[in-house]
Amino acid sequence: MDAVDVLRNELLHELEIGIRSMEGLLKKVRSEDWGFRPTEQMRSLMELAQHIVAIPEIDLNIWQEKDQETIQVLEEKYNKLESTDDLISAMNDGFNEYKAYMTSLSDQDFLSKETKPFYLEKREIQAHWLVEEVSHLFHHRGQFFTYLKQLGYDVNMFDLYV
Repeated sequence: MDAVDVLRNELLHELEIGIRSMEGLLKKVRSEDWGFRPTEQMRSLMELAQHIVAIPEIDLNIWQEKDQETIQVLEEKYNKLESTDDLISAMNDGFNEYKAYMTSLSDQDFLSKETKPFYLEKREIQAHWLVEEVSHLFHHRGQFFTYLKQLGYDVNMFDLYV
């Protein structure tokens, strides 16, 4: 195994930990808590969950230079999800699609193929987008964890590294 594969696989493994731990956190939520919103200008717990589970598929489409309208249609699909099972299923499907894309890239493409999201001016290589993906998911997973803490759930660091 070469260095590129090691790096890519390590990042995908971290992303998988984020997905798996997010599944566990989603399963803990009681139905009466989905409407919780820490402050008026923040997402509700359900809105945050919908955003998190959408990250793999939506980001993949963004990194593949899909237009804003396509992304908005995808976001609407996720915004309609309401059951824990549907949220988890969609998140896992999106992760599997994301992982399949990243592992299908040749080393050369992973390290040099540049793409540009519709909202940025700068192009980045696919390796950059994988790092961005891990960062994006873990940022929002941390928010979700904090929401659960605010609601009094018994969650701890062991819930984050399953």
